[in-house]
Amino acid sequence: MRYVFRRRENDKKPFLLAGAPPTTCLHHYIKSSSTVREKTERISLATAKITDGQGTMEALVCEKLGDPATAIGEGSPIVLRKNHPVPPLDSPTAVRVRVKATSLNFANYLQVLGKYQEKPPLPFIPGSDYAGVVDAVGSGVSLFKVRDHVCSFAALGSFAQFIVADQSELYLVPKECDLVAAAALPVAFGTSHIALVHRAQLGPGQVLLVLGAAGGVGLSAVQIGKIRGAIVIAVARGEEKIQLLRSMGVDHVVDSTKEGVTVSVKNFLKSRKLKGVDVLYDPVGGKLTKESLKLLNWGAQILVIGFASGEIPLIPANIALVKNWTVHGLYWGSYKIHRPPVLEDSLKELLSWMARGLITIHISHTYSLSEAGLAFAAIKERKAIGKVMITIDDASHSRSKL
Repeated sequence: MRYVFRRRENDKKPFLLAGAPPTTCLHHYIKSSSTVREKTERISLATAKITDGQGTMEALVCEKLGDPATAIGEGSPIVLRKNHPVPPLDSPTAVRVRVKATSLNFANYLQVLGKYQEKPPLPFIPGSDYAGVVDAVGSGVSLFKVRDHVCSFAALGSFAQFIVADQSELYLVPKECDLVAAAALPVAFGTSHIALVHRAQLGPGQVLLVLGAAGGVGLSAVQIGKIRGAIVIAVARGEEKIQLLRSMGVDHVVDSTKEGVTVSVKNFLKSRKLKGVDVLYDPVGGKLTKESLKLLNWGAQILVIGFASGEIPLIPANIALVKNWTVHGLYWGSYKIHRPPVLEDSLKELLSWMARGLITIHISHTYSLSEAGLAFAAIKERKAIGKVMITIDDASHSRSKL
């Protein structure tokens, strides 16, 4: 398995309330247990954690809503706590993971801003997809053992040295896979895989148009499109991003800073004797969506992934009716609640592809916990070509590598 670092110029289960003391956690677990046996097991597990010599950890805590793309310190909505309580094993099937790397997504940035659809109570530890090494397991865990490499997705909590998850929520990372790369996999590649494979059922010879193609989800959509045998058209901004996409074998690349998307794509379609775009993958929204709708074929599918432009587009229902378009909204995280088997099958296939070298994780920047402000800035200012990561144990300073 390979993952790529790229240099940027001029870069220098129950929700655990952040800051809750271990005794508070104990009282919560006792109160929520339904039997004496469960109470006893939970007390034993939590007490073991408190006295095992690893009772505190470093964690990024959001104490107020605001822009996190600033240096951590006075005025920042996030603070680095060096003595935050390590989360205890909260059930017999709980697994504690020592986080090696965690991925930043645009959703994490929006959540700290207070503009995401899910608004946890303050204070909270942000962070979603992560990978690491199993540190401890509950008495009922049968799927994992200490020192196993795993990855997962959490609603909150991965911007810390440790996180606890139920064994059913973890995925074994093959030894061939790098943990930093695995941490970048769940949300970005998971979103594109479910969108293109499960929802749109993209097939050989179909035309796929990917907007925002040099971002985390965009690059994953491009790669999955090629694996599925589609004709891939990618839209991005700037020469460095364009060159990367061309190196990946994309059939046609549009630099939207230099040419009109509609004209460029129409010329390409005409040269290939193609009628139009069959699947639109849109994490951008705004004017670019409106322009792209002019390129869609009869019976096309629109995948609404996000609104990185900050503008929610209007898709005219009358045109969708006449042209028999299908519009898919894709909120990847909700599959964990409503369709867990789909999510599980998707991540297992992606990990298999990763182990076989079929997909490449492009990592633009890595930072330590103390440099989270720089990481958020890279997301906000769209500096990244690919993924922005926080590495924890062995990351004492920020790195942007080639």
